[in-house]
Amino acid sequence: MASEEAGSANMTEYIQHHLHHLQWSIGDGALKINIDTLLFTLLTGLVFLFLLGRVSRRATSGVPGKLQCMIEMIVLFVDGLVKETFHGKSKLIAPLALTIFCLVFLMNFMDLVPVDLLPWLWASGHTLVGADPAHAYLRVVPTADLNTTLAMALTVFLLIQYFGVTSKGAGHFFGEFVSAPFHASGPLGKIVLAVPNLILRLIEEAVRPISLSLRLFGNMYAGELIFILIAVLTLGASLAHFSTWVLGGAQIIAGFAWLAFHILIITLQAFIFMMLTIVYLSMAVESH
Repeated sequence: MASEEAGSANMTEYIQHHLHHLQWSIGDGALKINIDTLLFTLLTGLVFLFLLGRVSRRATSGVPGKLQCMIEMIVLFVDGLVKETFHGKSKLIAPLALTIFCLVFLMNFMDLVPVDLLPWLWASGHTLVGADPAHAYLRVVPTADLNTTLAMALTVFLLIQYFGVTSKGAGHFFGEFVSAPFHASGPLGKIVLAVPNLILRLIEEAVRPISLSLRLFGNMYAGELIFILIAVLTLGASLAHFSTWVLGGAQIIAGFAWLAFHILIITLQAFIFMMLTIVYLSMAVESH
């Protein structure tokens, strides 16, 4: 009984340790910055710039290399989606959509790194410098942090307002807040319907960043947690027990199965975030 309780405590501690951010507290600790989220967001951004910069400098009109071919396919795919979906005129939409798709995919891709690899290296570094490895916290998936997804969603929200104002004018854009979706011909009807129109429009605008951020965060957090739970199967197990080998085999099968499925999820979530951004910006420039 005592060994079962100790094993349960170890599992709980293991999960909590993996879900704890490397943080920097400011002042009395009321404000905390997730250093690991910022670090891996910056890292994936630099990888994105490096890959596209390298391909653009070495691009050839002859037979392209594998990397150039892959980048060209992604660029053409995104460009086609923008032409089909965005009904306004802007040279910013296609680069923006490409950046969102690639950056979100790369941040999601960090979830495919073995769950204990980078935290183990980080803890080993703590041990080498004489620090306590028990406090060596590190989370490597930026999109599993609500701060990241909410920041990206709020940026898209601000872009929606910017494109709406610049394409229609401030008067027309904000006038739609009280004149759509319900329309009235007479002055009295417009006044009566202004309040429900405003309420519905405010709800619509508020739902966009919330749905964008929570959808991406929820999927990536759940994916990260499942990888951790798979790793827990053989936590503290002894090679002398037959059950260890059974659980080890189940762990390998479950890990590969979830890895294959999760590749689809991280790609799909990057696509959805990009696609909804294009759709929302297109709706912002269209007149009701």
